[in-house]
Amino acid sequence: MSDIVTETGRDSRLPRRDPRLEWMARNRLHPEHLTALSRLSGTGGAVSEWMGPHGLIRRNPHAIGFVGPNGCKRIDRSGVQDGQGRAGGGQAGRTGAAQDSRRRVEIEAPAFWVAVVPDTAGGRLTDHDRDLLGLARCVADRLSEAPGAVLAVVFDAQAGADDPLAGVGKDAGVDGAGAQHVGIDGLDEAGADRVIRLPVPAGYAPEARLAALLALEATLAPRHWLLPDAGIGGGDLGRRLAVRIGERPATGLWRIDTDDAAESGWMCLCRSGSGRQERRRPLPRVALALAECAEPVVATRHAAGSLSAQLAPQGAFPVARRGLEDLGAVAVDPAAIGLGEAEFILSAGNGVKDWPGFHRAAEALGATEGASRVAVDDGHMPRHRQVGATGTFVSARVYVAVGISGAIQHLQGIQRCDRVVAINADPGCDMVKRADLAVIADAGAVIAALVAAQVAAKVAVNEQGTGGGGELNGDVDGEAADQVEQGRQRPDALSKEARHVA
Repeated sequence: MSDIVTETGRDSRLPRRDPRLEWMARNRLHPEHLTALSRLSGTGGAVSEWMGPHGLIRRNPHAIGFVGPNGCKRIDRSGVQDGQGRAGGGQAGRTGAAQDSRRRVEIEAPAFWVAVVPDTAGGRLTDHDRDLLGLARCVADRLSEAPGAVLAVVFDAQAGADDPLAGVGKDAGVDGAGAQHVGIDGLDEAGADRVIRLPVPAGYAPEARLAALLALEATLAPRHWLLPDAGIGGGDLGRRLAVRIGERPATGLWRIDTDDAAESGWMCLCRSGSGRQERRRPLPRVALALAECAEPVVATRHAAGSLSAQLAPQGAFPVARRGLEDLGAVAVDPAAIGLGEAEFILSAGNGVKDWPGFHRAAEALGATEGASRVAVDDGHMPRHRQVGATGTFVSARVYVAVGISGAIQHLQGIQRCDRVVAINADPGCDMVKRADLAVIADAGAVIAALVAAQVAAKVAVNEQGTGGGGELNGDVDGEAADQVEQGRQRPDALSKEARHVA
């Protein structure tokens, strides 16, 4: 008789089931339902899933997710976020930030480097950039016994030209604030292990950027260079880099597959012929990838520390004679910018009554106009200006919602906006709950005050430029001057009715 068999002849290592406890866990209306779930999971706290009697994982949809910083419950079906202890909501849930339960990854001594040059349009990571970093993460993590590191290369005009290591760590360790040095948020969440900031003039400077990348190639020699295949940004720079280092780049890359027979261990699929044909080839050193080439990183958080001084390029970058001169950005009418590309959107809803005033406000503030579905259905705005799941998904830096209550379709359309400002007379509407900053006041009064403040600032700039003569130039018409005068007569008109809601 074996020593693992009890007196009853049964193996002591077999799991013991409690049918009543399992029944209580399945019955959500039972008064001891939560206690039964906790006992089955063995965690002692609220649970979102447990093993059922037939060996299948059972999930509690009421416990999945977490309460976000604005008090709204976020459901993450990937299982990355842990909502245990947060599902109760209440005031504690509104004031506390969601705990990040993603696995922390730090690679101290990488076996090789995968350099990624994101476009960072508008000074932030785009969806294309995040897909590219996800692709680099796949390449770097292929061999768990000898993992590589992903290096994010960021061009920064603020870095001193005489000190290419400005913003780069002076030690070989990992500096957790590296992502803050370069001014790009989310590099750690996107999958970057190291970050280097290269001093390159702002604007269109392909020669200077190429010189910086060649200097990094000479000192670090990354195994792969990954750039976004988009327009005159990464697409142009990647082709220039490939020619200078003598590599045949993979352009239009949209997928990679493992292949032990390939020298790099990867085969890539590239689109050609205006996207109608596909080519399969080994992954080269320089690859220009399309959007959605890989899944962005969601399960881990990486160090995004500064590259050590020993590995960074030293001295000034030699720049060839420039054949083009950048005269700066061309002024673009905000009304001509599509909602999907706009950085600043002023959107109106059913709460707006003075539509001519709204249009004047958008023009004065330099914002692209948007609207809710109700405003479009009522004929106040054209259909191509509708924001939401049934209109256009926007990713603006600042989204100002004027008189919009916040239907679920509209909230889905603005979920990628960096900052949302709500102007509404109803403090309990969903848009106010979603907003980062809310002004509870009459929408027309707030819009008039914004226009008055903007025009007053233009008048002040004009007065400084003309020596204090007080003359208004052609940019400020008589109607705008009247708004300034109204703003001077009632400077605190909103002080009693406007307040910030955290």
